[in-house]
Amino acid sequence: MSARIRVAVLAGGRSSEHEISRASATSVSAALDPGRYDVFQVEIGRDGRWSLPSGRQERELPSAAETLPIPADSAPATLGAVDVVLPILHGPFGEDGTVQGLCELAGVAYVGPGVLASALCMDKDVFKRVMRDQGVPVARHVALRLGDPVENTFGYPVFVKPARLGSSVGISKVRSPEELKEAVALARRHDEKVLVEEFVPGMEIEVAVLGNLPMPEASLPGQVVSHLADWYDTASKYDEGGSDLIVPPPGLADAQIERAQQLAVQAFVATECEGMARADFFVRGTDGEIVMNELNTIPGFTATSFYTRLFEASGWTYATLLDRLVELALERHERRSGLQY
Repeated sequence: MSARIRVAVLAGGRSSEHEISRASATSVSAALDPGRYDVFQVEIGRDGRWSLPSGRQERELPSAAETLPIPADSAPATLGAVDVVLPILHGPFGEDGTVQGLCELAGVAYVGPGVLASALCMDKDVFKRVMRDQGVPVARHVALRLGDPVENTFGYPVFVKPARLGSSVGISKVRSPEELKEAVALARRHDEKVLVEEFVPGMEIEVAVLGNLPMPEASLPGQVVSHLADWYDTASKYDEGGSDLIVPPPGLADAQIERAQQLAVQAFVATECEGMARADFFVRGTDGEIVMNELNTIPGFTATSFYTRLFEASGWTYATLLDRLVELALERHERRSGLQY
C-alpha cells in the first residue's frame, strides 16, 4: 500500500435515499485529511450507472470506462485500485450487502459491516427475529408477504413499514382500521414484504457504535425530538429544524443509559457488524424498558448527522471518527486476508 491512503467514497445509489447519500458523501470527502488521503468520489446514479467525475484526483484512479454499469467486469477492477472503499450509500443497493459483496469480490477493504450483517440489518423482519433469539427486547410485529391477508392484531395506533428500506420512506402511523389497507399499499410500493408493528409509546433514543469484533464501543445515547410530527418521519429527519438531538437524554437514569449502550453493543455483535452502526431504541413510557427498533449499518454521515454528533458528545471529532473508520476497515481486511478458502 502507498504511504497515502487511496479512498473511494461511493455516493448516490439507486434507492430513494440517493440525495441523502450524496450529501453525506460530499461531507465525508471534504473532511478526509488531504495530507493523508487521496480521495475519489464515485457517483452512482439512480439508474445504477457508476461515474468517475473528471478531475485531477479522479484521473489517477484506473478505470476501463468513464461510466460503469453494474454489474460490470470493470467495477471490481476499479474498486481494487484503491486501498479502502467508503460506501456512503443508504437503503437498497448499497446498505443491504450488495455493494459490500462487490468489495469482497474486488478484494478491497471497505468501511462498515459486511455482507451478512448489512443484509440482516436491512431486513427489519429478520433482524427482529434475531434480536428476540438473542434476548434483546423488540416491538411485536407481523410480516405480510405477497398474498397474505392485511390484518393487525396489535390495536391502534400501529406502524406499517416496508421491511427493507430506510429514512422512514413508505412508513405510516396508522390510527384506525380504515387506514390500514392504504398504508400497506403504500409500503408495498417500496417492498414486497411489509411489517405491521405495534406502537411503543415513549421516548426515542439513538446510540452510535464504533469498532470491530470483539470489542466495539457505544456512544452516549441521545434523545430524538421531532418538531414536525408526533413520530420521527422523513420530514422530521431531513427538513431544516425538523428535529433535535439531546445528549444525554434528560430524565434517563444512569442505569437506563448503561442498558441502552449494552443493548446497542449486544445487537452489533449478534448481527456480526463491524466498523459502524447506529442503534435506534424506544424507552417505553409505562415501565422504562429499552426496546430495540433497528440497527442502521450506514447511518447519515454529515458533520451534523446524529451518528457523528453522538460520538462528538463522547469526545470524537468528525475527522478523527473518519480516520478511525478507515483504520478499522484496513484492520479487518488484514485480519481476514489470512483466511483460507
